[in-house]
Amino acid sequence: MAKRLVTYFSASGVTRKVAETLAQVLGADIYEIRPEVPYTKADLDWRDDNSRSSVEMRDKTFRPPVADEGVDISAYDVVFVGFPIWWHVAPTIVNTFLESHDFSDKIIVPFATSGSSDMGETVAGLKPSVAASTTILDGRVLNGSPSKESLVAWLKSLGV
Repeated sequence: MAKRLVTYFSASGVTRKVAETLAQVLGADIYEIRPEVPYTKADLDWRDDNSRSSVEMRDKTFRPPVADEGVDISAYDVVFVGFPIWWHVAPTIVNTFLESHDFSDKIIVPFATSGSSDMGETVAGLKPSVAASTTILDGRVLNGSPSKESLVAWLKSLGV
């Protein structure tokens, strides 16, 4: 059986809850991707063109620093990567995390939370941040409080 890790970035706590439930269902280890400088409510105001998140997301090359890299990715075969959808893609801090580790020959399963968006161009935005030998599955938006039963069904459909 593949060794699995659930990683997540959660600016407001919504994605954290989903990640914790997913890790419990999988019996997987869990790791939080934390920004070096935590986001404030004002930073996350997508209606403000000058908010930190708006500025970061306009520059797809920007890589917000991660607080620590205390996880050994080499120990895992399948890594679930969770995040809120920002501007139809993963926040660029997720790219920072992916670029900080070697995901060669691993499977990445993205999952997201969103108020109204689907996965959009998420996978296309993540692929340049990992090795060519990394498989990134399409993933899924997991809003609200997904039931353990629905997560088990999704995981079975993935075959990982």
